[in-house]
Amino acid sequence: MNDIVPVILSGGSGTRLWPLSTHHSPKQFIPLLGSQSLLQQTILRARQTGIAKAPILVTNIAHVAQLECQLKEVACVPFRLILEPEGRNTAPAIAMASLEAPTPKSLLLVLPSDHIIKDVPAFGAAIQQAVPLAEQGWMVTFGIQPDYPETGYGYIRSGAEISDGMHDVEAFVEKPDATSATAMIADGRYFWNAGIFLFRADIMLEAIGTHAPDVLAAAEQALALAHRSNFTVAPDPAAFGDAPATSIDYAVMEKATKVAVVPVSIGWSDLGSWDMLHAVGERDAAENMVDGNVTVIEGRNCLLKTTGPLIATIGVSDLIVVVTPDAVLIAPRGRSQDVRRLAEKVGNPSAPVESNR
Repeated sequence: MNDIVPVILSGGSGTRLWPLSTHHSPKQFIPLLGSQSLLQQTILRARQTGIAKAPILVTNIAHVAQLECQLKEVACVPFRLILEPEGRNTAPAIAMASLEAPTPKSLLLVLPSDHIIKDVPAFGAAIQQAVPLAEQGWMVTFGIQPDYPETGYGYIRSGAEISDGMHDVEAFVEKPDATSATAMIADGRYFWNAGIFLFRADIMLEAIGTHAPDVLAAAEQALALAHRSNFTVAPDPAAFGDAPATSIDYAVMEKATKVAVVPVSIGWSDLGSWDMLHAVGERDAAENMVDGNVTVIEGRNCLLKTTGPLIATIGVSDLIVVVTPDAVLIAPRGRSQDVRRLAEKVGNPSAPVESNR
């Protein structure tokens, strides 16, 4: 798959994994599972699928030092390193990546930098399956076969079969409530939206120009006035600030006509919460996931992770305890989606305290 260029999006803040993941050091730069960071695993995964082209990386300029250090550790020299002056969501990032593609007809594979995929051969086979559609002008998304009625993900509703198990997309569905998610799982036509896309650069630019012309105009102007050095591109901050902060799903994919979905079962997770990390990580016989200097006596079903002092527990169950040199998080299992609220409160102490009492 030498003709595919990975586009690795690395601009998120990952505050749902506070206190380990912060605005200054977000989760994609952290080795949450294994010795390599999620970003490094994403780069290596692309190679393992047979993609030989150098990637286009999009990151926040505040993280460039971390990113460049991690690229050296995995011997990655990007085709382009685009340094966003601020986060504006995925539509402006993908617009700039498409404008910077090697050729107008280059196939771009958009990969979030903070996800995991355990079955890399199956992922590689799905990419290969999608290539002919993408070459014909379809924008292809990869829909994760759902295991349970998750309310934290958006969904893709598949329509008519195009060829070989690939379907057109009838609708993108926002994060549902529990009742709706259960009904969608039973329906059988719905898949989790992983935010992984394959398309020709010129096709994506045409779609952005049609459905989100203000995004395209801002991206073009920001790159026209960009500071460039070797493979690094720093878009003009003022021009880039004119881009609406919007996702590629909302700006383009929900409105375009030639959008296809390839259903996949690839061991995917976005690691969007401590509960999710516990679900996919290695656990002991008592269902505890422990990492770092941790001692457990008669505990069950806990996530205990430290990069600082010792964690020692006796007889506790269903807890999340995360310790760094600067902070300690303690929460019941099942409440980790609320960590983002806590991180926002910690980062803005004047914000009102929320209570469920």
